[in-house]
Amino acid sequence: MNSILKQFKEILISTMFLLCAATAMSQVKHKHVVGKPASTQLKDFSQLVAQANVQFIFPAGFKEIPVVNDEDFSFDYAMEIPGREFDIWLQVKPQNGEWVNYERLKNDPNKRIANPDSSYIDIGHAQAASLAGDQNCFTRNISQDVLTRYNASAGKSYLVNLQDLPETKSYKYALVITLQKDHIGTIIAVCFTNDKNAEFFRNVNRISRYIKFKPDHK
Repeated sequence: MNSILKQFKEILISTMFLLCAATAMSQVKHKHVVGKPASTQLKDFSQLVAQANVQFIFPAGFKEIPVVNDEDFSFDYAMEIPGREFDIWLQVKPQNGEWVNYERLKNDPNKRIANPDSSYIDIGHAQAASLAGDQNCFTRNISQDVLTRYNASAGKSYLVNLQDLPETKSYKYALVITLQKDHIGTIIAVCFTNDKNAEFFRNVNRISRYIKFKPDHK
């Protein structure tokens, strides 16, 4: 009898273990399908945003797409809203190393080194010019209320009529957004569309929900 009870307990324990393992595996699989899979591209981007004191949450309704990184355009992450003609490219530039170099050389009369906190202007202008070619581009400063949503210090936007390029899927328009956090880094977002309608700008306004500078802690 004792032998039978012992065998029954062993079978019961083994069964409970297998049930727990199956439940755990099911939960992991479900999370993988419903949530955002941790692709190599996303892992690399997550490490980069951490270095730049930026927080990024993968937005619901978006899909990761291959990032464009060549001699003309160099970005770190890219997404789309499937079926809605809205793509976004993201680039994040930490400035820790640049600030160390700037502080070391700024008083050297033989060196002409730009203040890293103004780099977002040149970066944005260069990106807009590359996208526009000989097309039109409208530039404006980003308002303080929008900067506050991103925890940013300064920024500019460039509304671009796109030249026809395979890299941009022959989209007609792009909005380039550059955001600067003093002494911290730069965020560049390029949003693509074929129609500058209300839905496009609603999607643009959502950007601060999934990428922004981390708030200051006083």
